[in-house]
Amino acid sequence: MAETHVLFVEDDDVIREATTLALERDGFVVTAMPDGLSGLESFRADRPDIALLDVMVPGMDGVSLCRRIRDESTVPVIMLSARADSIDVVLGLEAGADDYVTKPFDGSVLVARIRAVLRRFGHAGGPNGGGGADGDADGERGVLTFGELEVDTEGMEVRKAGAPVALTPTEMRLLLEFSSAPGTVLSRDRLLERVWDYDWGGDTRVVDVHVQRLRTKIGQDRIETVRGFGYKLKA
Repeated sequence: MAETHVLFVEDDDVIREATTLALERDGFVVTAMPDGLSGLESFRADRPDIALLDVMVPGMDGVSLCRRIRDESTVPVIMLSARADSIDVVLGLEAGADDYVTKPFDGSVLVARIRAVLRRFGHAGGPNGGGGADGDADGERGVLTFGELEVDTEGMEVRKAGAPVALTPTEMRLLLEFSSAPGTVLSRDRLLERVWDYDWGGDTRVVDVHVQRLRTKIGQDRIETVRGFGYKLKA
């Protein structure tokens, strides 16, 4: 099996070196960079399997770097932030990050989060193994139709009014989860478990920001908020 290449951007020398050693002990190949500009250069040169970006790095901050990476690639991105209640968390997710970890963190926790993200991105069939979701068939196997929205659960493609919609893998998995149960309210905890592969409680801001990002692409009124319970896809 090919080794997993991690791009790690962190300006604190101690954290960068300690985390690099911890990840290498777990079998990852790590390229560690001290600032955003060198991180972007390394990303373009090496095309890593996953990027870990500290929010507060010099040259180009982690949020801006995440945005640049997302403009060029759907590679998974995890943000690292020292302030769990900071706007930095939301900004990172809005920039296209798939998850975040709060510093200081335990090495085993970081490895678990990395592996969870990589598992999600490795499941090309989506959260339900591809297909098997209910919906109005459109004469094509695996294509579900919700108004002007078409979800191809086998080809992993989405179209709105006939035009292709570009989704990140996490956004696609989220939409597949909604498409598997149209009209059914899905709680944030269920979405964290099914889409983010968390088998323990996580920060629901991850869900909320990704739902909002998905809405901007497929239509603001397609996913309905059910206050106090979660979200549902309008059939």
